[in-house]
Amino acid sequence: MQESRRVRALPPYLFAQIEERIAQAEKKGLNIISLGIGDPDLPTPTRVVEALAEQARLPKNHRYPSSAGLFEFRKAAAEWCCRRFGVELDPGTEVTTLIGTKEGIANLPLCFLDPGDIALVPDPGYPVYTTGTLLAGGEVYKMPLLEENGFLPDLDSIPHEVLGRAKLMWLNYPNNPTAAVASKDFFAKAVALAKEYGCLLCHDAAYSEITFDGYLSPSILEIPEAKDVAVEFHSLSKTYNMTGWRIGWAAGNAQAVGALRRLKTNLDSGVFQPIQYAAMAALSEPPSQDVIRAYQERRDVVVNRLNGLGWNVVPPKATIYIWAPVPQGFTSLEFAEEVFEKTGVVITPGVGYGQYGEGYFRISLCLPVERFEEAFQRWETHGIRAS
Repeated sequence: MQESRRVRALPPYLFAQIEERIAQAEKKGLNIISLGIGDPDLPTPTRVVEALAEQARLPKNHRYPSSAGLFEFRKAAAEWCCRRFGVELDPGTEVTTLIGTKEGIANLPLCFLDPGDIALVPDPGYPVYTTGTLLAGGEVYKMPLLEENGFLPDLDSIPHEVLGRAKLMWLNYPNNPTAAVASKDFFAKAVALAKEYGCLLCHDAAYSEITFDGYLSPSILEIPEAKDVAVEFHSLSKTYNMTGWRIGWAAGNAQAVGALRRLKTNLDSGVFQPIQYAAMAALSEPPSQDVIRAYQERRDVVVNRLNGLGWNVVPPKATIYIWAPVPQGFTSLEFAEEVFEKTGVVITPGVGYGQYGEGYFRISLCLPVERFEEAFQRWETHGIRAS
């Protein structure tokens, strides 16, 4: 039998490959330290676990949930956005529940792209922006994220004919993988461009709450008239250490939210209701400052150890990642291979996030400090340096 063209066109998913390699090495008894995947190691808040347990015992929650999600959850998400960003949202028409934001990001292109339509995709970027576009039959136009531009796309450089065919533009700040941040001025420029060309602006805000040194990340929905053209994706995965729980939401433009909700009624049966109640318990309080302090401590350890080995990394203001250049003479894949073979430490090659990720590697901050110290001691022992 032959797979469909759309599936054959999909690249292997980077993190599935990393997980497989780690599993194979651990079967051989190797002590692997994985700095590759952004999966929080800190526990989900106790109030969230207790809410799940309480609600899971109730037979009313054992039936099919609504694809749109409980109104109570959507209301809680809207209230959280209002408290955090000052953004007013109608939970009935401007918020919809997602089985994790990855699902929503993958499905949204099916709502707005026909074959031949263009999605403007950041490169390097979260791979699902590209795979969702390809599955919908759309074409990807890469927006390079270059260090000299602060890892922001140069919106002025996008050709007029491309903008004329573009139906979606993806943004993601704070950014994965570069850890860059964006200002309200940049968001305002993106909103104006989307309004001019009738393009849906899609902002992935998964890391909005993991910020350091007094920095506070804005929402694109804070920009006046943003809801005319923008939809924002929020996740509880990183904010509340709930990656395995699979819940998030999309909010903003009512047409985009409605189209995604309509698509989902045909594709899935929603989020298990006890998880929605647990998510409401999470959203009832801000993210733990202890968690933020733990990530900041890890960030500082990693930056200091890298710089002690010859790098010149500036501590990022946000996210759970460090983005750094590979040593001269290596590709990102070659450097990741060198590090793994010599030290048993897994890092993510930048090219896994796209063409313009070449020349960089990413480190995730999802391990205790002592494991980072051990990882970099191995680097030092085996001569892994910036030059």
